[in-house]
Amino acid sequence: MALKDIQSTGSKDTRSGFGDGIVEAARNNENIVALTADLLGSMKLNQFVKEFPDRFIQCGIAEANMMGIAAGLAIGGKIPFTTTFANFSTGRVYDQIRQSIAYSGKNVKICASHAGVTLGEDGATHQILEDIGLMKMLPGMTVIVPCDYTQTKAATKAIAAYEGPVYLRFGRPSWPIFTKEEDFVIGKAQFFSEGTDVTIFACGHMVWNAIQAGAILEEKGISVEVINIHTIKPLDEEAVINSIKKTKCAVTAEEHNIIGGMGDVIAQCAAKHFPIPIEFVGTKDTFGESGTPKELLKKYGLDVPDIVAAAERAIARKG
Repeated sequence: MALKDIQSTGSKDTRSGFGDGIVEAARNNENIVALTADLLGSMKLNQFVKEFPDRFIQCGIAEANMMGIAAGLAIGGKIPFTTTFANFSTGRVYDQIRQSIAYSGKNVKICASHAGVTLGEDGATHQILEDIGLMKMLPGMTVIVPCDYTQTKAATKAIAAYEGPVYLRFGRPSWPIFTKEEDFVIGKAQFFSEGTDVTIFACGHMVWNAIQAGAILEEKGISVEVINIHTIKPLDEEAVINSIKKTKCAVTAEEHNIIGGMGDVIAQCAAKHFPIPIEFVGTKDTFGESGTPKELLKKYGLDVPDIVAAAERAIARKG
């Protein structure tokens, strides 16, 4: 299928995918419990609370305490899902996650909304752009960044059945829906096209932008391979290596700092197995600011034209 033929079936925020996914998972597993730090509505937990009021814990604005409670619940055989904004899910509670959850490999699912610049008007204090780096550095932590409502729903159900700590990152804005639930597998990259000139690796909201950029490149006669790296850790190294051996150059696109993000993971894999020119689309060692998602994606170089330009630079470098 040509990239221009991939169509959106509608738009919905990825956090709603989480909300719907945890309800379905909880219907099938009585050990699933949900915790939130005073963000029940923002984390789309209303239906969960309605169906499972005895399996919901309102921790208040006490995120560190929430992580400790979750660790204790895991010891008791429960499957706790902690929920708050990505900034508070990681930076504010990094010590508790490291010491009480990651170090002992507890079965806690850290579910984080409002990540990246597409959070929008809340500004730099809430637009965390370092969380992927923080979480992927923790030994044993699985890191997943789904790309749309459907994939977030599928990922939420999948991590419920996955043993071990997981960081699940999603967002606030309404975003195009273009995947199928059955196509999501933890640790397995998702291909949207096959090509021979350049590979575009993307995650989260940037996958849709990568598809749009790929369609523009195809119109220019460039053969593009677009791959969704929804599972950043563990990385599907086989998919990465096979692709870059074919295209011999790549672009990484993420709504995150290029220092420490998905691009670093791809670059490290390439450096070990098949060094190639790589261009990085992401924020450049900066904090965000207040603005609409569309304005911020454009200002920080995360828009469709930025991916197109990066792909052309990567192709020129391999020449």
